[in-house]
Amino acid sequence: MSQTAGKQKSSAQGEIVAHKMNKTAVVKVVTRKSHPKYRKHFTVTKKYKAHDEKNEYQVGDTVEIESSRPISREKRWKIVKKIK
Repeated sequence: MSQTAGKQKSSAQGEIVAHKMNKTAVVKVVTRKSHPKYRKHFTVTKKYKAHDEKNEYQVGDTVEIESSRPISREKRWKIVKKIK
């Protein structure tokens, strides 16, 4: 039997807006959507709590996050790398 490939991990880019918790950063992800009927474009902002193992990222950094197994009650994302 061959190994089954697991679920593909989703990823997103965002800016760190808070880093007051130990090993946790709040990342704001902004996406642009369009209304299906009226075709008006609008921005949707979502905040994710992401795991930062070494506390190496600061507020204002642009980072890439990736989904992972549940780490705590609200954390389901990990910070992969710093973009800016």
